[in-house]
Amino acid sequence: MTSTIVDAQRTSTPHWPVPQERRTVTVLFADIVGSTALVDRLDPEDVRALQRAYFDTVAGVLHRWQGVVEKYVGDAVMALFGARHSDGFDAYRAVRAGLEIQAALDRRPMVGDSRLRVRVGVATGEVVVDLGGAVSGGHGVASGAVITTAARLQEYAPPGAVALCAATARATAGLITQRQLTPVPVAGRVPPMPVWHAVGPVRPGTDRHDGPLIGRRRELATIRDQLSRAIREQDPRWISLVGPTGSGRSRLLHELTRGLTTVDGMQVRWCVATCQPYPDQVMAPAAELLRGLAGVRHGDGPAVVHDRLVAALASLFPPERVAAAIPTLQRFLTTPDGSSAALAGAAICRDVLLRLAAHQPLIVAVDDVDRAAPAMSRFLHALFSTATARGLPLALITLHQPQWADTRPSPARRVTIGPLATVQSGRLLRHLLTRAGQPVTLADRLLPLVGGRPGHASAYVWSIVDGADRVTLPLPDAVRRAVAAELDHLDGERRAVLMAAATIGGVVAGAAVDRALGWAPGRSAPALRGLVAAGLLLPRRADGYAFVAPALRQVAAERLPRALRAVFGRRAAEAPRLDTGRPDAVLPRDHAAADSAGSDRAAADRAGSGRAGSDRAGSGRAGSDRAGSDHAAAGRAGSDRAAVSGSGVRRAEVVPLDVVRARGGRLDAVLAVPPSGATDPLRRGLPSPTMVTSPTAPTRGANRSMGFRRLRAVAPAGDVPPTRASATPNTAGGHWPAAPDRSRTTIRAVPAVPGPAGRPAAAGAGAPPDVVRTRPRPPLIRWPTGLAASA
Repeated sequence: MTSTIVDAQRTSTPHWPVPQERRTVTVLFADIVGSTALVDRLDPEDVRALQRAYFDTVAGVLHRWQGVVEKYVGDAVMALFGARHSDGFDAYRAVRAGLEIQAALDRRPMVGDSRLRVRVGVATGEVVVDLGGAVSGGHGVASGAVITTAARLQEYAPPGAVALCAATARATAGLITQRQLTPVPVAGRVPPMPVWHAVGPVRPGTDRHDGPLIGRRRELATIRDQLSRAIREQDPRWISLVGPTGSGRSRLLHELTRGLTTVDGMQVRWCVATCQPYPDQVMAPAAELLRGLAGVRHGDGPAVVHDRLVAALASLFPPERVAAAIPTLQRFLTTPDGSSAALAGAAICRDVLLRLAAHQPLIVAVDDVDRAAPAMSRFLHALFSTATARGLPLALITLHQPQWADTRPSPARRVTIGPLATVQSGRLLRHLLTRAGQPVTLADRLLPLVGGRPGHASAYVWSIVDGADRVTLPLPDAVRRAVAAELDHLDGERRAVLMAAATIGGVVAGAAVDRALGWAPGRSAPALRGLVAAGLLLPRRADGYAFVAPALRQVAAERLPRALRAVFGRRAAEAPRLDTGRPDAVLPRDHAAADSAGSDRAAADRAGSGRAGSDRAGSGRAGSDRAGSDHAAAGRAGSDRAAVSGSGVRRAEVVPLDVVRARGGRLDAVLAVPPSGATDPLRRGLPSPTMVTSPTAPTRGANRSMGFRRLRAVAPAGDVPPTRASATPNTAGGHWPAAPDRSRTTIRAVPAVPGPAGRPAAAGAGAPPDVVRTRPRPPLIRWPTGLAASA
């Protein structure tokens, strides 16, 4: 089998601009026990048949649990979980696959009386993944130490058992029953490696929500109002509660079930279910609704289940219908899969809910519906449409993530759960730290890390309780898994845009993302808008975007290989960045790109453009403009932050001053829109500065985006230079003073760009004598009427 090596610098695909990623994956390594002795005593044809039966069984189980077979090594099979797409339960699916492989091999007859026993090791860690080869049989897909760890783990698993590393044990805690063993020595590793054995799956319990609800009052009031109206008016309503993992959706549902118990004196019945990550039980949420309705608990015997179902259905159906439905419902509770028998039980369950709603107001809530199978979605749609047709007092609440391909009906109401406010996040952190017995002073350090998500706040606090470093405060594993799943819901282009944006600090500009990815200007704009719609970015002024959570930026940046991260960072450094203090300003990062004022004066004069004076990007110092020799200097002015295009410094245009006189002698007259059909080259593409002059003929670079400029009026040789007083418009009429006998005079518009670091260049360097400068007013500032043009 041929290994595929992908060069991240040269490979480009239309659907995935970043062909390699650093990802946290789970590796399963399975090997036959005693295969050498078994093969020696079998005929080669029997060996062939045995191998086919073994590999088919293992591959079938791995495929059903969404594992990717990376390679076959003799009798061993190595599979990856989460190599290309993660749902946050990669480790859980790998352990369930390992347990099912053991059970499937025990059930399947092999050649003759042969019985296969295998050892399985499951390890979780970081690898570099070739995304183009992340398909079954893609040899060389992943590289990392975790692969060796999985192979070593299976050596310490007894025949028929599944051994887990520490990271896998943490990721499956509460989902898999585990038994910790004595740490085992591994060659080349100190200290010995801890090992757990997986015993079997367990059904997760409900989360505890015994603390106070902080924030969410508006969302809670909105949902309660919708539910009350649905019951009061007997008009069924579908309410969709949308928010990312850790936003507190389940906490809000718990508050609703506890607080909304009556409407207008009528008792309200709640039926609540959660979609667990069980792909082999597609109708399990519907079975959970029936269990809650009848009071059936997991572990109840057949007789108890029978009696409870009879008691629940006796008041809803005639006796003969109850007797016919009980056996079907019992099978449905035992095996809620996608079989015809299970679907028949689901149909009876739906009828039970509808009949119950006819007798008593009913609210049906399904959490994590984005995990539900299509059969479960059809169940909910049929329930809602039938209740609507009958006019029953029924409401349906579904909770899911924003990335879910929503299949709600059109009348569904959508309630979005956003981040908590800073004050609310601080209150929540102090409450969690107090309950955990930790110093409340840690709240100030955790506040900027949680991003307004209650789930992230809880994860950070419990990681500290478990011994996480209080100095570095590493990202908790639970948060990392949840955020990685959010990224993997994105298509390739949006994910690449998000990862490139993560390498840029502060507020991210679309131009910087295009530069980092090597795209044409504006190509990332649709993807950035899509990320805003998905709730991953927040829009800022001047084409800027910010991450909704610090964990999202960290995970997205860490996904990039080091070499590609460096490439993105270098390209982004050459693009303009947004100043977080002034979101409307764009500052150049590369000061070396600024032209040094005063250099090559002859070339500057021939080009008809003056070199720009120095104002360092982001500084608040006033920039001084020096006039030509032996003439009065223009007054000092406050600093402007210039909007500089990412393509570099624009050459200045030379504008005849007589055009200004032709327009009444007023600078503000040139701001008028040119007559119909006429072309004003200087105004073409100009972002509306306060004062600008317009030439009568096109000049070089006139159609380029020029940003805010300083304007310098340059008189030709022999002209009488105006004094500072004459350079200021009349405060009464705002006109320039008359200038008879003046020949052609120009105004040069010079971009305000920084000079070389450490050596500010004079603004008038290289300009001919007799210079008077007029500067536009800085953006977002309104000057008093009649103020001098040089103010």
